[in-house]
Amino acid sequence: MKPDPTMQFASQATDLALCVKDLAVYYGTRKAIEGVSIDIPSAQVTAIIGPSGCGKSTFIKTLNRIGELESNMRIEGTIQFFGQDIYSNRVNLNRLRRQIGMVFQKPNPFPMSIYDNVAYGIRVFSRPSRSMLDEMVESALKSAALWNEVKDHLNKSALSLSGGQQQRLCIARALAIKPRVLLMDEPCSALDPITTMKIEELIQELREQFTIVIVTHNMQQAARISDRTAFFSTDESQIGQLIEVDATSKVFSAATDVRTRNYVEGRFG
Repeated sequence: MKPDPTMQFASQATDLALCVKDLAVYYGTRKAIEGVSIDIPSAQVTAIIGPSGCGKSTFIKTLNRIGELESNMRIEGTIQFFGQDIYSNRVNLNRLRRQIGMVFQKPNPFPMSIYDNVAYGIRVFSRPSRSMLDEMVESALKSAALWNEVKDHLNKSALSLSGGQQQRLCIARALAIKPRVLLMDEPCSALDPITTMKIEELIQELREQFTIVIVTHNMQQAARISDRTAFFSTDESQIGQLIEVDATSKVFSAATDVRTRNYVEGRFG
């Protein structure tokens, strides 16, 4: 049997978690984004910003192929994950998505207990003993800064949690299966400022262990939490394009492209 290429990802010696070249995305015959090339360094936070409709969420969904669950989506170009082509027909999608986790804009806990939400992915990929499973669930909840709030209520329905707690539970669920990259699609857009601050603090803590790519409409948030920022916009045909990517400090203080400067200074979008 030939080895599954996804099993080789962890052994690749590279500082780039993801390398995107000449990416174009289509929904049916409609082109949503084109010409996107970007390197995403490992163990850093990369923020994706830009006006509504510029393809930010479409782009992030290509990074673990979850966009394929949407009808008629196809891509051109290449995306490499630690040196391996994720769109190879030999890639095992379940293993790929285990290593590239995702947290969505709206919290989506499963209709089961808090414990079983976190344990769900672990059980899919392995069969640990109960004591080991307990340790893994506790570790994930601690990593998501939720353990102290739920440790005495693990058998309660996840749906009984507040919106902010549900979002942190979804982060814990993603972390439980030990991904190398965590994708976050506007994870704070439905949360109040205090809960948003908790999520941002969590991201700051997780950056030491994971590569994080976050789509955000909040430019102040991008400036606070990210190492690098990529600005997307649309052309005259309303096709999303990557305009500029650089260190966050430079994007917000000395952007090269006038469109980036106009956006971060609030002149459009």
